[in-house]
Order: sequence, then structure tokens, then C-alpha cells
Amino acid sequence: SGVSGSGKSSLAFDTLYAEGQRRFVESLSAYARQFLERMTKPDVESIVGLPPAIAIAQNSPPRNPRSTIGTSTEIYDYLRLLFARIGVSICHKCGAVVRKDTPQFAAETIMNFPEGDKIYVLFSPALSKPIGEEIARMKEHGYFRVYTPTQDNVEEIDDIELKATDFVSSTYFLADRLALKKDAETTTQLTDSIEAAFVIGGGRIAIWNQTQQVLKKFSNIFECADCDIVYEEPEPRLFSFNNPKGACPHCQGFGRTTGIDEDLVIPDKSLSIMDDAVVVLKSPSFIKYKGDLIKGMSRIGIDPEKPYKSLTEHEKAFLWEGDKKFSGINGFFKMLEENNYKIQYRIITSRFRGFTKCRYCGGSRLRTSARQVFVGGKNIPELIQMSLGNLYQYILNLKLNESESKIAEQLILETRARLEMLVDIGLDYLTLSRMSHTLSGGESQRINLATALGSSLVGTLYVLDEPSIGMHPRDTDRLLRILFKLRNLGNTIVVVEHDLDIIRYADFIVDMGPFAGAHGGEIVYSGSFEDIAVAKESLTGKYVSGELKIPIPEKRRKPTGKEICIYDISHNNLNIEKAVFPLKSLVVVTGVSGSGKSTLVHNVLYSGIKRLSGSTTVETGTFSKITGEENIKFIELVDQSPVGNSMRSTPATFTKVFDLIRDVFAQTQAAKQLGLRPGYFSFNVPGGRCETCEGEGSVTVDMQFLPDVKLVCEVCGGTRFKKEARSLLYHGKSIVDVLNMTIDEAAEFFAAHARILTKLNIMQKVGLGYLKLGQPSSMLSGGESQRVRLASHLESSVSGHTLFIFDEPTTGLHLDDISKLLEAIQSLIDKGNSVVIIEHNIHVIATADWIIDLGPDAGARGGQIVAEGTPEKVMKSKTSYTAKALRDFFGEE
Repeated sequence: SGVSGSGKSSLAFDTLYAEGQRRFVESLSAYARQFLERMTKPDVESIVGLPPAIAIAQNSPPRNPRSTIGTSTEIYDYLRLLFARIGVSICHKCGAVVRKDTPQFAAETIMNFPEGDKIYVLFSPALSKPIGEEIARMKEHGYFRVYTPTQDNVEEIDDIELKATDFVSSTYFLADRLALKKDAETTTQLTDSIEAAFVIGGGRIAIWNQTQQVLKKFSNIFECADCDIVYEEPEPRLFSFNNPKGACPHCQGFGRTTGIDEDLVIPDKSLSIMDDAVVVLKSPSFIKYKGDLIKGMSRIGIDPEKPYKSLTEHEKAFLWEGDKKFSGINGFFKMLEENNYKIQYRIITSRFRGFTKCRYCGGSRLRTSARQVFVGGKNIPELIQMSLGNLYQYILNLKLNESESKIAEQLILETRARLEMLVDIGLDYLTLSRMSHTLSGGESQRINLATALGSSLVGTLYVLDEPSIGMHPRDTDRLLRILFKLRNLGNTIVVVEHDLDIIRYADFIVDMGPFAGAHGGEIVYSGSFEDIAVAKESLTGKYVSGELKIPIPEKRRKPTGKEICIYDISHNNLNIEKAVFPLKSLVVVTGVSGSGKSTLVHNVLYSGIKRLSGSTTVETGTFSKITGEENIKFIELVDQSPVGNSMRSTPATFTKVFDLIRDVFAQTQAAKQLGLRPGYFSFNVPGGRCETCEGEGSVTVDMQFLPDVKLVCEVCGGTRFKKEARSLLYHGKSIVDVLNMTIDEAAEFFAAHARILTKLNIMQKVGLGYLKLGQPSSMLSGGESQRVRLASHLESSVSGHTLFIFDEPTTGLHLDDISKLLEAIQSLIDKGNSVVIIEHNIHVIATADWIIDLGPDAGARGGQIVAEGTPEKVMKSKTSYTAKALRDFFGEE
């Protein structure tokens, strides 16, 4: 524990984990090491008793649309193997079992007919050869008779006139005919005839029962013999949407294709066609098409005044696809594309184009052959759409025969164990098809934890970076149970944490401090939780003892009467009639993980307002209307995405303070005499930067099949600047020295420069004084990135009422830093702005002017507003988990 920047991550990750991982990697061969992450030896004299280490860090979920919960937890891999080994393929046309028929199986099936039935063994000609060549080939093999079941007629080939189409569709060659007898001789004759027919007929035969007038087909190809539809044989690759063998050929395994987006064409599904539900047809230019649409609906009995959402799937399909007399909505857009030489048509088409669910695979990502394989009556697309809780029950209750049980026993055990962990940790509402990048921080952390647990390692050091991020106080107990389970297996758990509820249950606490950056890095306390309250230098201890507290406002801001209202929200799991966001207030959206907070704030509030302002690049949730958006001038989303991914992005460049610092150096006497402009002191453009590394500070050496090697630039020594630029000093410090300063040090150094000091003071205000000005942005944590963004907005001179949206800004923050953060956010509101925060931290919730609490639970059991109002009002709710946490926080029953 310890304040942000006190050295917790450096101790846990850059020292303990780095050395544990390095020792393990060094034990492998040189060939194996090239594929693993290279970790530099930590700057430590010795570490004794260190076991192999695993780190579960705060990495952002992968943005790859191919990464799902199923693939990241490896459950999908077990399901692929399960379906490949015991799955049964069913024909999608007739529902028959798809198999490879053997002569013995065909003979056994025929022998079940009544004794005395007359049986004809038939086979079809090859479809790929000219009919003349095929007849000649049959004569060579001794087959001179053809049979037409529809006419029940055997004829000599030479006695009939054949047309290729007639022959192929209705005529068979006759291989043998016999009367059924239940004896070995007949069975042997039938088997031999079928085997010969299979060979000469290319793997397909037909058996005609003349007595019962029944045609039975068999095939030794993996296909439906009755429908002649060939399927792929089940194998693990067939069920992988990341492999060409299994991916839907139309969407390449993405589950979505680019096309006309239904949500853009019909944004308000409560409207009818008569009331302009199809917004593109509102234009006077297309009134004729609207009339055709209404006439087409009336012709087949669809009420054009019926709301779109009340239409059946069949009626919706008619609207979009049309029929012979009516082209439908898709036909209208096809007309626009055919006339795309007109610029207005191109503009209209682009407005309504987006990603839509693949029509061919239904969004399942898999080809038909994979979708038609079933285990226990379910196929993989059905399983991945189930909640993890329901999937666990399905696996638990799966009934298999003796042979299938032997094959699948280990697969089912592994799958069941992983699902059980995910359910126990509170993620039973998720589905395997959920894309990884749509998960909240807390959900990602818990999935990583469950995956680590699934490996059942013992004697291992687990290093966790704030596993409580994104977790509602209700879920803390679940997290602790998982951590205790890991510990009790014989592992060591090192957790970097700020949550007092988790710190309270630690076996041993190492508190870093006393402050951040150069003023931290020391162990100010180590021992049990009971004694930390009396540790004099520990800020954590002062908050535990109550000596320091995050101030709670004595009075809540009164409503101004201005608010943003959103109606009829039904996106994802949300089902809300009306959501109210009071303006010029601190609004906190709360609820358990998975209750719909991000959907409401990101996909509905933010995206909805951006769409109204003319932005069409954001995906918008489903709702009927937004009111009150005219009361704000701007909207800003401040999330935890990195402020920059390159070595060139730093806190100094992002907040623009570096521009002012360069101006100061350009104004020095030496710079003026040399005619140097501010650009000379930038490492991003030619001038004073080192041209060998182009201002990167390092040079990358391409090692072809080995990992690229980064070396410190020999010319500039990693400083990024030429010797001439480094020799120009301001008050005895070069531009390199300034970039190596912390924000606190720079504020002291540039105390005489008001504009620079203003920007630096704002970063100090949000608790970032310990950061170095030149630290690469890619090395900042999610919480630090968010606060750098907050600092840039606090300093911004943009005039006008702005709605700021923050996504869990307390991530990575100590209680002392949260106190500073709340001061900064309150100052934003005092300047006349509005703030909406998605948050689980009880201290932030307690300081809110207005709370919107979603729930009551997660997934399908959530998505509703269970309580709203001031904390005092929400606290009285009996169904809200947030209300219970508030009552505990304020010490009320």
C-alpha cells in the first residue's frame, strides 16, 4: 500500500516479479527465450526465497475484435475439442444425421426390411463427365441397365434415348437386384453389391425397395445422402472462427459485415412506418418510396401505423427484402448505390452504412458445417450466447453414453472447473461470445484471476495490480475468497492495493511512502493491519485511524432545474423508461459490475449527444429521444485509455507545458545570439534533437526472426538531444535536465514563469507532482492517464458549459490522492460545468450531489434504475447494493 507514485509497482512488479520471471526464463534454452518477454535484471543486491512469478497487471483489454471471453479463458478451446470428438452433425435442410456410410452399415439397414421385399442396388452417374463418356465407362465395367424409380422401369442403355439433364436427375445405373432373405448368403451378396456400387458410383448409392416403393440413399462421403449436401467433418479447426477452416466465409469470422445499419435507418423503433420510422424516407425527394413501402405493407396485411418494434420477424424481413412487386428498404439502398455517380446519393449511403450482424452466420462467426454439429442438443453458437451460469448448468447436466464419456471426461472436467471459478467470482451474467474490449476494468481483472486459478499452480508468486478496480463493494468478498483460495493452494500473493477493505484482510502489509516520487520509495511500515494506524509516517495509517478523512460536503448542490433526460433506453441489458442527469452537479452512476453503467454513460449519454451534434463515427445505443442537450455546449469523455502509445508522448507534451518551456530556452541570451527558435528544443522535429535516434533516445536493431533489440543511442546517450542543445542552459539547467525533473521540482524551478507554473500547479492539484515531465505516456497507469487528461481540461480556456464524463477516475489512487482529485472535479463544477462519473469508490459516491444506481444485479438481472437521488435518499433503498455500502460507510443501520 501507499500513495500513488510511492514505489509500490516498482517494488512489486519491477523488482519481485521481474526477478522471479527472469530466473525462470534464464532456465530455458536460448531458442525458447527468443519467444518470451525479455525482462532486465532489477537493480537489487539479492533476493532470497523467491518462487517463480506470475503477474496480473492492469493491462487494457485487447482491442482485437477476435478476442472474446471464450478465447481468453480458453473455455472455447475446450468446447472446440469436445464438439470435434463427440459432436453429431445434423443436416440443416432435412434434420437427418450426417455420417459416412459403410457397405456394412448400408447392408444392415437394408436387412431390416421385411423378408421377401425386392431390392435394387443403384448408383448415379458422375455429374462431372459428359453423359456419352459416362455410358461408355459403365459398359466397360459391365453395367448395361438403367432404372428410373419414378417409372419403376428397368431398361437397357441402348434401348432408350437419353438427355443428359433427364438422366442425371431421375435415372440410376442398376448394380444388382435381389429378393431379401434373412440368411448369410443374401447378406454377403448385398454387401458385395453395395461395396462395388460405392466404388463405381463415386461414393453415392441408392437402394430402391420395389415392394414398398421406398428409395433409400447412402453415401461414404461426409454428407446428407438424401439432400446431397456435403459437410466438413468435425475437427477442432472447424469450430475456430480464427481459422479459415471454420470461419464464416462471408464475414471471415468477425460475425459482422459492412452494410446498411438497421439502427441508423430506423433509430426510433417505437415509431411506425407511417410516422417516418425510416428516417431516410422522410426527405421530400424520396416520398414516392415511402408511399411504395406503405402500399406494399397494406397489400400483404401489415398495418403501416403499427410501431416497428411490434412487427414480427417475418414482417420486418418483408420490409427489408420486399418481394416480386416491392423492392424493400434494401432495394432502395441498392438503387442509391447504382446511382452513386450522384454525390448526394453517395452522402446518403455513407450516413447509413455501418457494421451489421452477418446475415449468413447470424453473428456466430462460424461456417454452416460447424453450426450444424450438436452435443446434448446444442450447437456452439447456442452455447456461446448462454450466460456463463447457464452454460455451467448445461455442462453439469450433460448426458453422454459410455463411449462419449470416456472420450470427453477430461474435457468436461476442465471446462466445468473454469466455468465454476467464473461463476464463483460473480461473472455468471457474461457470455463466451462477449468481446474482450467491451469488458469493464473489474471484469477483465476477474477473468485474468479466474484464468490464473484455472492453471492450479502451487508454490508460485502471484503479483496483482489493484484487482479491486472496477468492483462494487458487494463483490469485494468474492475477490477475497478467490485470493484466499489461491493462497491456500500454497501460493504467495502480493497485491498492490488502495482499497481499505482488502488491506484489512491482508496477512502482512508493506506500506510505501511517505510521499510520492523522490519523496517516497521507503518502507514506512510493515506488519499487521492492527498496528498500521499508529505508524506515524504512514498516510495509509492516518486514514485507517480516522486522523485524515476525505471531506464529505455538508450540503449537496441544489438542482438548477436544467437536466438531460433520455427516454426508453433498451440498449444491451438496459431497460429504462427515463434517465435524468442534473446539470451543474456531480452525478455519480453506480451499480454492481455488469449492471449497465458503461452502456448507459458511454453508449447512450455520450454517444447519443455526439450523434445529435453531427458526429456519426460513434456507435449509439438504443433509445427514443434525448432532451436538454441544448443546455451544454461541449461534451468530453475522459476514460482510462493511454494518452499516448509512443516514446514521443510525455506529460509535458500532452499538457502543452513543454511549448512554454521551449519558449523560455529560446529566450536565453545564448539562444538569441545563435538565432535558435523554440522548435530547436523539441525532440520531435529536426533541429536540436539527435538525428541518429531522431529524438527517440534509443535505436531499434532489427534481428529478423529474433525479437527487435532496443539500444540506448550512443551519440546522445539517451538524452534525445544534440550536444549543442544540451550545452544551452537556463539557470544552470539544460533542456534534458528539465525533462528529468518531476512536476514538483519543475514548479519550484519555473516559479517566476506564471503561465508554466499555472499548468504545473494543475497537475500537482490532481496528485501528479511525482511524475517526470519527460516520462513516456505509454508508461503511465490508467489512473495517471486519466488525471493527465483531467489536468488538461482544468487548464483549458474553452468557454462554455461542458459536460465531463469520467470512467472510474479513482483507479490507482490512494485515499489521499482521491481527496485531491475530488477537489479538482469540484472546481470544474464551480466553473459552471457538469460532471458525470462512473464509480465504485464509496468515498466518491458519498460526495455526489446526485446518484443514479443501476441494478439490482448484473447482466439480464440488471439494467434498471433501482435508486436515484442524493446519497441520503439512495441510502434508504432496500434493493440497492450501493445503499447498503453507503449505510455501512456512514455507520447507519
